[in-house]
Amino acid sequence: MASTVTSESPGTPVSSRPGYGQLLRTRGAWTFLLPGFAARQPFAMLTISIVLLVQHTTGSYGAAGAVAAVTGVSLALFAPFTGRLADRHGQRAVLLPGILLHTLAGLSLTALALSDAPLWALFVAAVPTGASVPQIGPMVRARWGVKLQDSPLMTTAAAFESVTDELTFVFGPLLATALCTAVDPAAGLLTEAALTLVGGLLFAAQRGTQPAVGVDAGVDGHARVKPASALSVPGVRVLIVAFLGIGAVFGGMQVSLAAFSESIGEPGLNGVLYGTFAAGNMLSGVVCGAIAWKVAPRRRLLVAYAALGLAASGLWAAQSVVVLAGIGLLVGVCIAPALITGYTLVDGLVPAGARTEAFTWLTGAVALGQAAAVTVAGQLEDRLWDGAGFLVPMGGTLLALATLVTLRSRLSPRVVSRTVARGVGHRVPVAVD
Repeated sequence: MASTVTSESPGTPVSSRPGYGQLLRTRGAWTFLLPGFAARQPFAMLTISIVLLVQHTTGSYGAAGAVAAVTGVSLALFAPFTGRLADRHGQRAVLLPGILLHTLAGLSLTALALSDAPLWALFVAAVPTGASVPQIGPMVRARWGVKLQDSPLMTTAAAFESVTDELTFVFGPLLATALCTAVDPAAGLLTEAALTLVGGLLFAAQRGTQPAVGVDAGVDGHARVKPASALSVPGVRVLIVAFLGIGAVFGGMQVSLAAFSESIGEPGLNGVLYGTFAAGNMLSGVVCGAIAWKVAPRRRLLVAYAALGLAASGLWAAQSVVVLAGIGLLVGVCIAPALITGYTLVDGLVPAGARTEAFTWLTGAVALGQAAAVTVAGQLEDRLWDGAGFLVPMGGTLLALATLVTLRSRLSPRVVSRTVARGVGHRVPVAVD
């Protein structure tokens, strides 16, 4: 007789409809959520702190964008390597040296900028600063995967993580801007380094919830062969290109909003405008996680990117603070569904033993898109009209949408075969969606 199997994590309460309350009651979740939130806060402060510091010392948004871009490119190149090492050797083994290196590199970059060092010296210091950024977000997502396995709560967890990320991007830029403008231009980057050290060490201390090292464990508890790189999965490569577009939005908005605020003589508005944009993302993420979706993730991703491209197309035409804040809020609302759905697709595309690497590829893609956008937007703001940098988010999202439409067939989830024991000495195959 055929049987139906519902896979639930041992630590997850069973419910007919997944939700945030059920997610947060997952046994042991709070042990990595709280330190994880503290440890990822500096990531939201890094780029804007570099832009404001270097712009202050050089007087050029182009130079500031270029230094921030080097940091972002370095992060993008090294983040997947960090994720793969974490899958093989454990998160703590990768975090501890990375935290110390990032703290020292951030302090060095600050000292060089304040001493009016040549631009090439700032570029050199930016490389280890970006390469050593702790990949807290992907590591938290991988820990959710261990806790929830194939539970319906995985989509809720993806939404919760997106909301958590955006909560940091509400407070991070506001804090960095306030420190750089009201205290000292270097205060933002110094605070980022200090928070990385304290928060990162607290998160690294939570060893009990980190994923198993080096294997993809099966449902029967037996270890399987080490998985190939997440980059070998075609769907992951498509998502990387798509997430470049999201990075273009983040980078283009950071530089262009800072330039806009400066052009109207209100530099303090930069944090408010960017916080409004991030708040839209956060609120949308809350709603996405509360919905019991019946639409397939691939279709949701296409719709989300179409909406994002349409919203971003109106940024360059905004001429007032109110209009720009409204459009920025709408862009933020459209980002969350795209991010959440992309991360949700990873669970169906990639084996569990390679998910940290997969998540870091996506995080790195956002950072790389952000780095390119910061550079291009900075040059456009310096060479063309005020607001020309807003063309970057529009172009990035439309190119990402075109890629998704063309290669959407590669986002089909992998087929997983499972067996459930039936008595002694034989097993009956059970299909799992």
